[in-house]
Amino acid sequence: MGEGKKMNVAMWYRNNDVRLEEMDIPVINAHEMLVRVEASGICGSDGMEWYRLHKAPLVLGHEVAGTIVELGSAVNKTFEARKSDKRFCVGDRVSVAHHVPCNTCHYCLQGHQAVCKTLQSTNFDPGGFTQYLRVPAINVDRGVFKIPDGVSLEDATFIEPLGCVIRGLRQANLEPGNSVMVVGCGISGQLMIMAARAMGAGRIYALDTIPFRLEMAKKHGANEVIDSDEGVGDKLRHLNGGMLADRVVICRAKWIPQALDAVEKGGTVLFFAGARADQKIDVPVNDLFWKTEITLTSSYAAPPADSMQAMALIHSGAVPVNSMITHRQPLGALGEGIRMLVNPTKFNSMKTVVYCQE
Repeated sequence: MGEGKKMNVAMWYRNNDVRLEEMDIPVINAHEMLVRVEASGICGSDGMEWYRLHKAPLVLGHEVAGTIVELGSAVNKTFEARKSDKRFCVGDRVSVAHHVPCNTCHYCLQGHQAVCKTLQSTNFDPGGFTQYLRVPAINVDRGVFKIPDGVSLEDATFIEPLGCVIRGLRQANLEPGNSVMVVGCGISGQLMIMAARAMGAGRIYALDTIPFRLEMAKKHGANEVIDSDEGVGDKLRHLNGGMLADRVVICRAKWIPQALDAVEKGGTVLFFAGARADQKIDVPVNDLFWKTEITLTSSYAAPPADSMQAMALIHSGAVPVNSMITHRQPLGALGEGIRMLVNPTKFNSMKTVVYCQE
């Protein structure tokens, strides 16, 4: 692209202060690529002001889809030297992962790539809410995926969040026929319902108190919904033939007590959503002990295998992600998109996709 050329970015200072600013288009080296960002999804975590305020100002965004506009001279040579069939060309439509594992550390070799220090430290430059991003060599190597024909760019923005969901359900050891309770029906909760259905779950139940979220949960595959956070265990038993849920997924941390009340003996509770920095769990130990053989687990991120599976589920139509999109915004309106994210009842918002070239 040439040094000194400018691009627009949405610079985040805090949730109520997002500014359209200019930056230099990143310059790549021989092992990197430059991607023109076409669409970028707003993640639920983009509204976690307390989590990112100390890093401000910064460019948020990591659910990206775009087109390769510049390719480092050594990129394909590296793949050829390894006798890999992976190749890239200028013009390829791609999804880019911001976090990728090293694949060689203690955690990666045990199948826990999400714990890898490399995964937790990698990123792209400068972020997803920009017109162009530089993809570092390690991300090029294991975090760039060609978008199949028939998958739109806005649908491809779901590859990363759906990959995170698939990782979580695998961590929860979801098995065909398991009953599943999804606690919280925001962005992640909707994807959990759709993915659990595609991965063979039996009865699926959903808890939330926002009517339009529950309506969407039914549309996406929930058999029954619970619209109150009181007496959740008793309500679930009534709906599920006297049983609690085999797998409970926490997509809203404020309802952790209800989630623990909803898991059946021998079942698993997945902590999927982040909580406030000061949130604690106050649960009598015996309430957990006498459940007998329950598993409490958590998950984070979407290593490459999960992203590939997510792309396959989107491509096949098994997970119809486009039905989640309620709003589309230009890059300069990211601030409005974040306001919709943190005030969902006011805007009836679920998922906003930002078009970065508009």
